[in-house]
Amino acid sequence: MTSPTRCGYVGIVGRPNVGKSTLLNHLVGQKISITSDRPQTTRHNVLGIHTEGTDQIIYVDTPGQHGTERRALNRLMNRHARSVLADVDVLVMVVEAGRWKADDDLVLDRLARERGFEDGRAPILVLNKTDLVQPKERLLPFMEACARRAPFAEMIPASASSGYNLDRLLVCIRERLPEAVHLFPADQVTDRSERFLIAEIVREKVMRRVGDELPHQITVGIERYVEEENRVHIHCQILVERDGQKAIVVGHKGERLKQAGIEARHEVERLLDKHVRIELWVKVKGGWSDDDRMLRQLGYED
Repeated sequence: MTSPTRCGYVGIVGRPNVGKSTLLNHLVGQKISITSDRPQTTRHNVLGIHTEGTDQIIYVDTPGQHGTERRALNRLMNRHARSVLADVDVLVMVVEAGRWKADDDLVLDRLARERGFEDGRAPILVLNKTDLVQPKERLLPFMEACARRAPFAEMIPASASSGYNLDRLLVCIRERLPEAVHLFPADQVTDRSERFLIAEIVREKVMRRVGDELPHQITVGIERYVEEENRVHIHCQILVERDGQKAIVVGHKGERLKQAGIEARHEVERLLDKHVRIELWVKVKGGWSDDDRMLRQLGYED
């Protein structure tokens, strides 16, 4: 007899900047979500699909949950993250090893309120970035303190960047998958379109270039996409809210924008396996991140 197939949704949640997207990319085996050192890089729920044998795991990378909702974009990101709490088959909560913050409490409170910890619904707790904990003796007291906060299903010290202990996490996830038919073809790795991924790659490269100077008020849209036999021409609009922000993104004599474009082109060429020409320009649109209508036009679904 053939073994039954298993398939389930696995929500990855946590406060900003704990490594959720890096974890997703490592578990799927390729880059699906963009990453940076800046919090709130992820703004959408992004599916990463990993099929191996009879098991299909559908990871849901969520924006970092945070208590401050000054803008419509922040409120939308929190709604995206909360939307997966009740319905996924397995929940993975990611925290930074050795550093429990107020927003971690916020995430845990939402889990208790909207999902609960009974009947096998308790989350797996991943203590990420354990390689950064010094001295290592600090880790055990931190784990004991975490265990007192909630009845987690499992508690796994790990490093998403190096892959340390992620094999154990994968075993814990697979043990909790329900028997079900696979929902996606075996070779599909995300539900997002190539255009979405390209826009996110450009945003990642710009965010990494600007660093702390421009943390959040930037988004990217594909204005034109022309595909030829062996070449793709892509025109991207980078949206900011003030003239000063435009100057930061462009940089001295346009050098910062040029370098971001070069880095984006290299990565998009690997994604598409074609020669790529990317043209970037920056436009000022005041208040876009606090305008619900504008957010919908930019593809920030509610």
